[in-house]
Amino acid sequence: MKFKHLTAIFLLVITASAFVSPKKVLRTFVSNYENVLGTSLELKFKATNQADADLAEQHALNEIDRLDNILSAYKTSSEFSKWMKNGKQPTKVSPELFEVLQQFENYKNSTNGALDASAALIGNMWKKAAAENRLPRANELESAVALVKQKHYLLNKQDQTVTRVDDVPLALNSFAKSYIINKAAEKALQTIGIENVVVNIGGDMVIKGNQAENIAIANPKADAENDAALTTIKVSNMAVATSGNYRRGFSVYGKWYSHIVDPRTGKPASEIISATVIAPDASEAGALATSFNVLSLSEIEKIVANRNDIAYLLVTKDGKEIKNKAWAKYETLSEKPAMALTKANKADKLWNTKYELIVNLEIANIESTDGKRVRRPFVAVWVEDAAKTPVCNLAIWYNKPRWLPDLKSWNRANGDEFKKGAEGKLSSTSSATRGPGKYSLSWDGKDDSGNLVKAGTYTVYIEVAREHGTYQVISKEMKFTGSAQKIELTPNTELASASLDYRKIPKK
Repeated sequence: MKFKHLTAIFLLVITASAFVSPKKVLRTFVSNYENVLGTSLELKFKATNQADADLAEQHALNEIDRLDNILSAYKTSSEFSKWMKNGKQPTKVSPELFEVLQQFENYKNSTNGALDASAALIGNMWKKAAAENRLPRANELESAVALVKQKHYLLNKQDQTVTRVDDVPLALNSFAKSYIINKAAEKALQTIGIENVVVNIGGDMVIKGNQAENIAIANPKADAENDAALTTIKVSNMAVATSGNYRRGFSVYGKWYSHIVDPRTGKPASEIISATVIAPDASEAGALATSFNVLSLSEIEKIVANRNDIAYLLVTKDGKEIKNKAWAKYETLSEKPAMALTKANKADKLWNTKYELIVNLEIANIESTDGKRVRRPFVAVWVEDAAKTPVCNLAIWYNKPRWLPDLKSWNRANGDEFKKGAEGKLSSTSSATRGPGKYSLSWDGKDDSGNLVKAGTYTVYIEVAREHGTYQVISKEMKFTGSAQKIELTPNTELASASLDYRKIPKK
């Protein structure tokens, strides 16, 4: 009888286990695009299979395109552009356009006028003056500021109409991109099988789902793509936005001026060079990151005084970091890597530490024949010594480790070692918005172990492989002996331009 009972229990356990569904194994799926909303786009999904990720990607892209056709100030066919041309009469607009225009009014009030849809008027004045290699005249600024301070439109919530009351040019910048990617992330997360979504548009991002995401914060004083991050944060179901003057601006008489202007004075931001904001609402994160570049510290503290859900990190022009208390909830403490000891013979002359190599590259804007967006190609940039031995990897951009062999030259030289833990190298970075397709990488003369290499001749490789596209490799031998030189490389199908700039490290 005991045997029969044991047999029955065993059969019951086996039968029950048959109905237990296997544990889902989530994987990371990443896609990168250029020339989306005027910058670069990264989509990252946690899902169990490629089909679910592809569908989520399409949902996100469709939503981005839909909202761009409503809010764009650059498309003449957008709803916003048509409203701007409709004269001073009540115009019924879409819920999305009404919401964004209302948000601009709200943030203008809450930021003491530091954020204004008409700030484009002042920005355009600075662009024109910079093109003429001069500063805007005092009377020009005074007149522009007076126009900016006016009321530009009236909102009627009851019938959802908007009426223009002046002719001042408007542009829905500042936080419109954050607004759009928030909606795109929501659409992606609604896709069956998607557990987590990260949408990163030019350095501003939205994270939605069940898992936290590690986000690197770019150092505004070390702006190459492969430079060490200022810090790292870990967030879930939040938005992160960074605004700063280190990627876009104007140069007049050799002095750099930020593209971010204070609508109250007409002057470019100067004291704060980078502001990163973490907030539950994407529009608010983008709006505050921009306005924090021009507001005083006391104004900033007053705005967030009663908001425990907003965290910020400011970097001043002299490199000082200012964080509020809430920032500590998200910042991850990581040990800085120990400096490697350089092993060299006494006769060896090492790399001159006063110099660096900057690799500039611009990915070509390729349009598909079927009207669909074209993903950013896979890119590898590395350095080999005279013996053709790899010494330093500067960049490896890909979306899944299994595609690394497509970078054939790089894979032969570096692939086996790099693939160890490759999944963990798919990182996201919050930074000031860059132009589409343009990237810079730096080499400080150290190998992948952190040792200074010998001064001498090395070969720089730039390899590009595009899915369903072409395969290109550029290699250039160059002497690194402490004598500055710049070499323009021959462009190809995948690279619109590329250059190698061996230079003295500029003071920052």
